[in-house]
Amino acid sequence: MLPSSFRTFTVLPQLPPRLKALHKLAYNLWISWNHEATALFRRIDSDLWEAVEHSPVKLLGAIDQARLEQLLNDDGFLAHMDRVEEEFEAYLAAPSWYQETCKAAQNLVIAYFSAEFGLHESVPVYSGGLGVLSGDHLKSASDLGLPLVGVGLMYREGYFRQYLSADGWQRERYPENDFFHLPLFAETDANGDPVVISVPLPGREVFARIWRLQVGRVPLYLLDTNISRNTPEDRTITARLYGGDHDMRIRQEMILGIGGVRALRALGKEPTVCHMNEGHSAFCGLERIRELIEYFGCDFDTAREAVRAGTVFTTHTPVPAGNDVFAPQLVEHYFAPLLPQLGLTLEQFLGLGRIKPTDAAEPFGMTVLALRLSNFANGVSQLHGVVSRKMWRNLWPSLPDPEIPITSITNGIHTTSWVSPDLSQLFDRYLGNHWSGRPDEATIWKRIDSIPDAELWRTHERRRERLVAFARSRMKKQLAARNALPTELALADEILDPDALTIGFARRFATYKRGSLVFRDLNRLAQIVNNAERPVQFIFSGKAHPRDHGGKELIAEIIQFTRRPELRRRLVFLEDYDMNVARYLVQGVDVWLNNPRRPLEASGTSGMKAAVNGVLNLSILDGWWCEGYAGDNGWAIGAGEEYSDLAYQDEVESRLLYDLLEQEIVPLFYQRGNDGLPRGWLKRMKRSIASLAPIYNTGRMVGEYTTLAYLPSAQRFQTLRANQLRTAAELAQWRRQLDRQWADVKIVRVEANGDDPLYVGNELTVSAHVRLGTLTPNDVQVQLFHGLIDNLGSIPRPSTVNMSTNDSAGENGVWRFEGTIPCRASGQHGYLVRVLPRHDQLANPLETGLVVWG
Repeated sequence: MLPSSFRTFTVLPQLPPRLKALHKLAYNLWISWNHEATALFRRIDSDLWEAVEHSPVKLLGAIDQARLEQLLNDDGFLAHMDRVEEEFEAYLAAPSWYQETCKAAQNLVIAYFSAEFGLHESVPVYSGGLGVLSGDHLKSASDLGLPLVGVGLMYREGYFRQYLSADGWQRERYPENDFFHLPLFAETDANGDPVVISVPLPGREVFARIWRLQVGRVPLYLLDTNISRNTPEDRTITARLYGGDHDMRIRQEMILGIGGVRALRALGKEPTVCHMNEGHSAFCGLERIRELIEYFGCDFDTAREAVRAGTVFTTHTPVPAGNDVFAPQLVEHYFAPLLPQLGLTLEQFLGLGRIKPTDAAEPFGMTVLALRLSNFANGVSQLHGVVSRKMWRNLWPSLPDPEIPITSITNGIHTTSWVSPDLSQLFDRYLGNHWSGRPDEATIWKRIDSIPDAELWRTHERRRERLVAFARSRMKKQLAARNALPTELALADEILDPDALTIGFARRFATYKRGSLVFRDLNRLAQIVNNAERPVQFIFSGKAHPRDHGGKELIAEIIQFTRRPELRRRLVFLEDYDMNVARYLVQGVDVWLNNPRRPLEASGTSGMKAAVNGVLNLSILDGWWCEGYAGDNGWAIGAGEEYSDLAYQDEVESRLLYDLLEQEIVPLFYQRGNDGLPRGWLKRMKRSIASLAPIYNTGRMVGEYTTLAYLPSAQRFQTLRANQLRTAAELAQWRRQLDRQWADVKIVRVEANGDDPLYVGNELTVSAHVRLGTLTPNDVQVQLFHGLIDNLGSIPRPSTVNMSTNDSAGENGVWRFEGTIPCRASGQHGYLVRVLPRHDQLANPLETGLVVWG
């Protein structure tokens, strides 16, 4: 073993001055969504480019010096490099959407916290959809010019690499990330020393250095505890994404949340708004509160008002079991030293993460904490918003589900990261040069009809051919790694048909996603795939969580199906699903299959990636597809039913899947005109692109976050923080008074002025006598809650009318309020009078959960 005192030195690639632009480009992930930049690095050495997994930094470190000398004499390459460099500099300097539309909010810092970021396959600090969404969020924030920074962890191992045993069982390996060969910048101070922050853990401080990934105009700061100042145990905190037990998870989330805020402070970037992408980073709110208490000498309630005003939270999980919870004893162990700094008792602290704050048996929930510390919360599709409001209704038990203050902003994709280079060229030619910069502009996408059918189809056929070639090559490598027989290796050249209808299914293998649904009737499936005139083939890919035994069983089951003689040539499972495999699939298949159990798919974005490439979705009406499906832009399995008998659901929906394949999809694909073109299929492809591409993109999504969440939150935070937190202190005092006096609020009497029945166009005037105790009408909002009544006696789509008072003084604390309900539709209507708290600085009058119903 080497002694610990050995010295280190660094060796850098020797780039000639004329090629220095390659280094600059390699260290900005902008190249990952610019096809010309990617082509530039592939041009250096295409074989080596594949070997280094498309990493420009690794390529420059591995390229032979003689090859660099050759490039100096290659005028074509130099011209290509100059064009890319010029485009890169123009991108960084160009006026942005944010500068032009948000001129009054130019000095903000929006900090986007996430446990994982999927930016490119060469930077493996992501596991799946959540990370890829985070990466796409940063890319669009760069495109739009938002003053946004990302905050995450720099994992030494990242997520696992998948390989399958001979019997199809998933195995995991964890190769270490070589930080030197990643596009990382070490953040340093004025002396050139690494910037290091610390987070208190029981009996010690844990230190973390800060790395930066540059994503276009947006910096992503990643914390790394693998430094010599830490104990061996603490150096492993950032070793592995989602690794370890609950004890490791809470330490990771403390580094992410608390350490992330401290890192921004150390870099001189005080966040105006913090966006917590899932509950992993919810501790950031506590650290911001602690900072305000320390700086201003205020109490916890005052600091919380300001921090809550400047915090946004996005939940992604549609089932309670998917949200992180910690045992009270574990939370006490790690946070007891922080309690004096927050001015809280242990019970008060634990109550922040409990639905019922005084329930000692309830664990501490990170989603609950995030909801309590944010002024804006959202799900990631309209249906997921409904599901989330039902999941967390007990935090606001007095509110009906539609009014629970959790809204929705539907996910999207970063269009230019996922559309294929050849289709991108078609878009440039027929849609104009602005489609990539304005992906949410519907008028641009309407021009899709101007693309000649023949050009679109030939482009798509080339992509399918590339996918089949990629799949065959990948299968050979998989089989060789398993020491397969030569006869099996030879069969890899015969799998798949580049002209056959190709269906893709790729995602995380969780049981609710039902990866084996299409195999419920093997005889029927065999007839579909082996039709000599109209063959069909399936490509599967995806990973199961290392501790998800059920997900691993699904993969093993599919592997066994791939070995059946009647399915062998028509069914492939590609190992080690990552962003590179995903691009081949979403660009090269004809149909994207998705069949989760509704409503367990929060959003799903793989189908969006397929759609922008002209691939047609075949999906259960769950997640985003509830909104995206329009009848003529893909296919829906069922009509959005939900079942209590899961076996019966599988039987019904598998039959519907087979019916759609046999009666709709396969005939349409193979229905060709005299010119060999599937005109009906192409019409549906164009309709899919035109209807889905302008909506399901992160340009639209980040724009919505900006206008609906970031800017209002920033304004509220700045208002509450101003004047030594005076407004925040007033709001905290008002809320304490409200809690003491709300029990005195009563609706004494309700009277209506109008005959029954009324007629459309009439109005119903209602008056209410409300006892407010020591509160005044300025402290409350009295409302008429009304609407059509359904068969269950509920008002599923309520409307509200604010009632007003002309009383100058309430008699004995009772005030008379009056309002009018307009009669706009016939039917059985109902109404209630209710009283809500009111304060100018509340983000939402429903956020307190305090309601008095008449």
